[in-house]
Amino acid sequence: MKQTVLFISLLIFLLSCGSKNSNTEKTSGKVNDLTVKLTPAQLKNAGLETSPLQTREISTILKLNGKIDVPPQNIVSISIPLGGYLKSTQLLPGMHIRKGEVIAVMEDQQYIQLQQDYLTAKAKIGFLENEYIRQKELNESKASSDKTYQQSEAEYRTQKVLISALAEKLKLAGINISKLSENNITRSVQVFSPIDGFVSKVNVNIGKYVAPTEVLFELINPSDIHLNLMVFEKDVNKLFIGQKLVAFTNNNPDKKYKCEVLLIGQDLTEDGNTDVHCHFESYDKALIPGTYMNAEVDIKNKEAQVLPEDAVVRYENKHYVFVKKSDDTFEMIQVQTGATENGFTEIIISDAEKTKTFVSKGAYTLLMALKNKADE
Repeated sequence: MKQTVLFISLLIFLLSCGSKNSNTEKTSGKVNDLTVKLTPAQLKNAGLETSPLQTREISTILKLNGKIDVPPQNIVSISIPLGGYLKSTQLLPGMHIRKGEVIAVMEDQQYIQLQQDYLTAKAKIGFLENEYIRQKELNESKASSDKTYQQSEAEYRTQKVLISALAEKLKLAGINISKLSENNITRSVQVFSPIDGFVSKVNVNIGKYVAPTEVLFELINPSDIHLNLMVFEKDVNKLFIGQKLVAFTNNNPDKKYKCEVLLIGQDLTEDGNTDVHCHFESYDKALIPGTYMNAEVDIKNKEAQVLPEDAVVRYENKHYVFVKKSDDTFEMIQVQTGATENGFTEIIISDAEKTKTFVSKGAYTLLMALKNKADE
């Protein structure tokens, strides 16, 4: 019985020693969790290359978003200064119109009254003018009193003022006074488009009375339509007037529109952003005001510290590079990355680490070695 117990104890001791030796063999060549030491054979097969940080000028792409906008001076609200009933119109939102085109016909009895007053005033002006001349001649010969002469002069001049005022009202209403006569009085007036553009809003229907303060239609002149981008405070100093950029819609990202920065806002909203207005180099009629767009701006950075793209590995949603500790030992350190351009990636690390030598090729081979270590 004692021999059996002794045999079992010896067997357990031997197994324990074997396990310890095995673990020692497995961990040979590894210094810690972020450091890997390669054997000469592994080092030869890995094909590693090392280099210090390089200094390059690298571009970044600033991604922005916004929407197509129209400046206030390119939005035209159509109203009728004297009011009236809408007799007819063919306008619909989105319809293209030409400058001088009839867009509506209005009618109201006040137009008739206004024309009557004008023609009546014109008919009376001849009599008042002759009376004024006659009284002037009589006054010069002392055949009439000064009072009578002054009264006739006042009536004549008052009538001229009345005719001028009525003429301006008729022009304001859209009535051509050169064609107006007692045989050509109209009860309706035509409304003409002041611009080439398209209709954005129609606020009335046929038969509705429109007051002078109401807007019948809203027209947009697309000649100066622009892109309004929202830019955060930290990115404002990266932009300048005249800077080039490209914009595209979510529905058609392959269709690029070239733009130029026209105006940069000088105040910030509560959210910490400002508006940047951009002009389309070539406007596409398919772009409708209010359409949301994305934009990409190439930003030239100052000189940056970079490594080849292959030097940076991604592990557990973080970026790492390998630092050369010795000819066969390498340590993985976490870094922040900036922009990537022409095969190089900006590396953001502390000044103390910038002087180190980094693995520029074969970094993923070292990462696999660390993963294998974790699996063991």
